[in-house]
Amino acid sequence: METITSIRPLLAVLVSLLIIPLVVVSSRSPNVRETWTFVAAVAKFLIVLSMLPAILRGTEIVYTVVQFMPGAAIKFRVDALGMLFALVSSSLWIITSAYSIGYMRGLKEHGQTRYFCFFAICLSATIGAAFSANLLTLYLFYEILSLATYPLVTHHQDLEARSSGRKYLLYVVGASIGLVLPAMLICYNLAGTLEFSKNGILAGTAASPSLLFILLFMFVFGFAKSAIMPMHSWLPAAMVAPTPVSALLHAVAVVKVGVFSIVRILTGVFGIQLLSSSHLGMAVCCVAAFTILVGSFIALSQDGLKRLLAFSTIAQLSYIVLGVALLSPKGMTGGMLHIAMHAFGKITLFFCAGAIFVATGKKNISEMIGIGRRMPVTMAAFFIASLSIIGMPPCGGFISKWYLALGTLQAHQIGFLVVLLFSSLLNACYFIPITYKAFFCRPEDAMFENKVQEAPVFCVVPLVITATISVILLFYPQPFLRLARMMVQSITGV
Repeated sequence: METITSIRPLLAVLVSLLIIPLVVVSSRSPNVRETWTFVAAVAKFLIVLSMLPAILRGTEIVYTVVQFMPGAAIKFRVDALGMLFALVSSSLWIITSAYSIGYMRGLKEHGQTRYFCFFAICLSATIGAAFSANLLTLYLFYEILSLATYPLVTHHQDLEARSSGRKYLLYVVGASIGLVLPAMLICYNLAGTLEFSKNGILAGTAASPSLLFILLFMFVFGFAKSAIMPMHSWLPAAMVAPTPVSALLHAVAVVKVGVFSIVRILTGVFGIQLLSSSHLGMAVCCVAAFTILVGSFIALSQDGLKRLLAFSTIAQLSYIVLGVALLSPKGMTGGMLHIAMHAFGKITLFFCAGAIFVATGKKNISEMIGIGRRMPVTMAAFFIASLSIIGMPPCGGFISKWYLALGTLQAHQIGFLVVLLFSSLLNACYFIPITYKAFFCRPEDAMFENKVQEAPVFCVVPLVITATISVILLFYPQPFLRLARMMVQSITGV
């Protein structure tokens, strides 16, 4: 495969960091401060987009920042998978920035300058992880993201927020230091490199089957941002954060970096052939299937809307892991494609939850009966996004779940097909009643009997945009589908 050297991956990482001093200086002028945020978000997206034509031609873009030792460097490589993830995260940052204005101003939140600064750091770390060429670079940006997210989780600075923040650090940072770091050192000792390889850097090493099993599960559970059970309880606890942060956590950056890291481990560290010959792929599939089912069942019992969405996210993330761990071309395609499809659907749901809170102060589903009469646009978007997460037309989530289902058949794993279908039924069981009660049940709260009164326009427009994109992705899933197929072809040759 042809490679070219370019500084653009580094620029895509740095651009949001460079505006932080400008955001701080403009703290007394909110309009100026948020203009800088938009400038950086658009610039980041355009830099990422400028690399797309080369990637679609089959070219990889590389850039080495510093070489520490042979096989260990701070280095970027833009391939099809990294481009898919970067396109999703950079485009959604623009929309989330607009939503943040409506939400933070609507609730007159404190510390807005701090919020926008750490938000920018998080997006830099996300792009850095997406473009990482090796385990060392991926680990570095994974940790930066963990630390930068902590002030966002604890934004309200009350007792509950601090407690949730400590839990977040214990799981996410504790697991990465205690499991990922030693696993990375063992890999370097075995292979002499940390550079991701299409065949897997552990392929051909003298590692025993038991050591490979231990290493794999150190990585899978060490990247705790993926919220694979039992490393999941930090995620519902983090719902104390403002809704734009929850949207960042669950749809764009944090959790997606977790599953993205696992995908890189499966494909670039172990490799498809090694996972297949050692049957380790099936072990990961079983863990993912367990998380999918249990997360979906727990979501059924939740009354808090954001907590329901949190447990839904826990289940949906494992769709991605399951698809890749199936090791079948269609399953891997579906898993990678679900990174994008889930992102647009789930961020819409969180935007809707935040808009409801800004407009009515309601957090619990039981308090939202009849709310569709007051907020028809928001609840219509909620319904569309729900269909995407369930995996039903006319939304893009249907495409990724279709490929996942085909992947189970291609891998001759009917049991996992049953898991996928049953979990989609559970998704419908906890999403559809919300929309039904919103539009077709008599309001129990007098405020819902009044005329239409949506949240501020900066809250409503972003959720309309993301819901619309979720529909468009069914009819035009390119370039995400093409990027996923290119990555699968480069790994499997199929």
